[in-house]
Amino acid sequence: MCGIVGYTGGKMAKDVLIEGLERLEYRGYDSAGIALQDAGKLTVVHRVGKVSGLAEVVRFLDNPGTCGIGHTRWATHGAPSERNAHPHTSCNGDIAVVHNGIIENFAELRERLEKAGHVFTSDTDTEVVAHLIEEAYEGDLRAALAAACSQIVGAYGLAVVCAQEPGRIVVTRKDSPIVLAHGDAGSYVASDIIAVIEASRDVTVLGDGQFAIMEPDGISYTDAEGNPIEPKIMHVDWDIDVAEKGGYPDFMMKEIHEQPRVVRDTLAGRMTNGVLSIEELGMTLEELRLIDRVYIIACGTSYHAGLIARQLIEGWSRIPVEVEVASEFRYRNPIITPSTLVVAVSQSGETADTLAAIRDARIKGAKVFGITNVIGSPVARESDGVIYTKANKEIAVASTKSFLGQVVSLTLLAMVFAQAKGKLSIPQIRLLFKELADTAEQIEMVLSDTTDIDRAALACKDAHDALFIGRGMGAAICYEGALKLKEISYLHAEAYAAGEMKHGPIALLTDGFPVIAVATQSPVYDKVVSNIQESKARGALVIAVATEGDEEISRYADYVMYVPKVRDAFSPIIASVPLQLFARAVAIARGCDVDKPRNLAKSVTVE
Repeated sequence: MCGIVGYTGGKMAKDVLIEGLERLEYRGYDSAGIALQDAGKLTVVHRVGKVSGLAEVVRFLDNPGTCGIGHTRWATHGAPSERNAHPHTSCNGDIAVVHNGIIENFAELRERLEKAGHVFTSDTDTEVVAHLIEEAYEGDLRAALAAACSQIVGAYGLAVVCAQEPGRIVVTRKDSPIVLAHGDAGSYVASDIIAVIEASRDVTVLGDGQFAIMEPDGISYTDAEGNPIEPKIMHVDWDIDVAEKGGYPDFMMKEIHEQPRVVRDTLAGRMTNGVLSIEELGMTLEELRLIDRVYIIACGTSYHAGLIARQLIEGWSRIPVEVEVASEFRYRNPIITPSTLVVAVSQSGETADTLAAIRDARIKGAKVFGITNVIGSPVARESDGVIYTKANKEIAVASTKSFLGQVVSLTLLAMVFAQAKGKLSIPQIRLLFKELADTAEQIEMVLSDTTDIDRAALACKDAHDALFIGRGMGAAICYEGALKLKEISYLHAEAYAAGEMKHGPIALLTDGFPVIAVATQSPVYDKVVSNIQESKARGALVIAVATEGDEEISRYADYVMYVPKVRDAFSPIIASVPLQLFARAVAIARGCDVDKPRNLAKSVTVE
């Protein structure tokens, strides 16, 4: 997966494709490539790293072809490498494919194709598509692609070219976005509207199971059987700046709405035949089994993700976990042995304090594992293994989707620990993984109606202070909620474990003082309700995050932000979303710039 572009028309395709890939760079990727059609053959070029590196090679390519496809890849099957970069080709080199998504049955398809004599040159799931098309091709690329898709289980957005069909690109999709446009200079396709919007403001969003046949003078559409269909054309008034925001009013809102995709992308390819796998771990299961202590080191939002992970790792694997602010970790001489694992969490992968802590830990003999959003970042390079959060580029300074990607990645790590130590059975792991994957759809449910969240935010816009409370998993997410509110609305907010109310924070409460309580269904629900009642009795304005169907909570809270019911272990993933939306709504009501809050930077590269 990550970004698809395609063009056929009157311009040199290599220039159009590179420009399109540059537009998609914000999505994140580890490699890139293009396939150009010219003189009855295909020329394919791959490069690991930035699109600029690919552009340098392509610039000197003597190929005047006016038809081609391109791709930026973020590895799911197979490591980042030139051989695994898209486009992928058939045995005879006449068919080239770019693909977003996951082909779930690729292993069995590959085995069958290899037995039939097909030779594979990559480790990817995508390559099976090129061979399936080659097997079915009888002079009609659309029909061959349809035959290939009929054998595929999973999600896909596909763009295909064939040397025998000059000037033609065939496109289809299932559960993966594809957008097409025809302009004065030809026909365009991409996985994101930002890559086609300059060609035309009239675009077609391809539907599941539909096919598009792109030619220089226009685009025709069919269903899976080849019957012509009328496209639904959407007129877009956005300029490039708005297109980069996906039509949302700001990057923060766009990135909040991208979180379901972050969950899906972070989990993609992690479960194979019912066994959880993190190839990038940098440790064998036996080495993982010997780990007897974990330190999670991080700063800011990443630290809060670590607080959530501590409860999961300790609860499932029964080994001690400490979560440390990176700037403090290196100065307190922590107990580290060869059986210690240090997990460094950093959105940017270049946080100075976190890097310094990693280096100290390695000197003392610890294994180091990184979780970051930036491929090739210092944290990734200096760790024994790494999970990339697949959040893609995050522009708003206040982290939302990167935080969620960290929580999902740390949850995966906790599950792998439990699997390695034999604390959870394979059926238990499968069930947990399914429920974790289901949170993507549950987040979409929260995002579908923000009326109650907006009402609660308006009630707080003139406040000077706010208090966030919760217990267990709820306490961990409260720290993140308070940070979001203070950093973008400039409203002073603090978070406390709700059991600490009587030890000081309750003295703050006066009439109208906002108290935001995370009160989702959990083993400590009744105790949180008791704390809410204490707050209400002292005149506080209570806003609760609660589970759908909980009617009791509305008796005590002034406003309720409901979320779907999930396992307590996964409640922070769901509960974080209304808290993000709440913070943004308060900030907007107060006239603040939510994308660029004052005095803050996206990454902190000094100590």
